[in-house]
Amino acid sequence: MLRRVRETAPVGLVPAAWTVVTLAHLGTVTEETLLIAHVVMDVLLLAFAALSWSDMTEGALRAWRTVLVAGFVFTLTGTYGLAAGGPTTVLAVTVYAWMLLPAAALFYTGQLVPPEDGPRIYTSGAILSAVGAVLYLGTYVGADVATVGGLALVGVGQTAGIVNAAVQ
Repeated sequence: MLRRVRETAPVGLVPAAWTVVTLAHLGTVTEETLLIAHVVMDVLLLAFAALSWSDMTEGALRAWRTVLVAGFVFTLTGTYGLAAGGPTTVLAVTVYAWMLLPAAALFYTGQLVPPEDGPRIYTSGAILSAVGAVLYLGTYVGADVATVGGLALVGVGQTAGIVNAAVQ
């Protein structure tokens, strides 16, 4: 049962995380709520990495293990930034890390999987994540549409990849 949870839980967690990030940018989620979400993500990432470590030693799964480890470090940094009232630059780096690390792993996965496993879904997810990251740059010129649009593209791209992985 634990294995099945590890394989399917990200299908809900990935879009939930991007929804919380988007709501935070829109001012709907408080910094305290965002801090709690970060702590929960820290715990889940650590648990997932620890429980899945030996299953993720080759190929695309090895790339995703790297994403988990690096993502944990970036999320922990974001948690510290929120708890310490640090500069928004720390949070921006955390967001960009979670946009671009999975984008790279999605692209890599798309290159490795056979045609019957939907490589285009992974590659498309990578492209959406990368385009979303570029669009998200609009955040820094005050373009709310670019912010929400960028986050939405990243969320859709990464969700498509994780749903495909769970189905395979």
